[in-house]
Amino acid sequence: MERLAWMRWPQRLKRLFNIDIELCGECGGAVKVTSSIEDRVVIGKILAPLQGKDTSVATNLLPASRAPPADLFG
Repeated sequence: MERLAWMRWPQRLKRLFNIDIELCGECGGAVKVTSSIEDRVVIGKILAPLQGKDTSVATNLLPASRAPPADLFG
């Protein structure tokens, strides 16, 4: 039977999603994780206010919308 190598969760994030949480996005220095929340009840309480909100797009960062281009051949 083949033995799989153990990987820390920051390494998994980097491998699967190309997210490197061990490097600072500002200065490029090393980041140390000092704590993590793993209790499902606590996580649920933290995320409850976000339910029903679309957090996938920061709408306040989008440029103002404009009219579609005029139909040149219509």
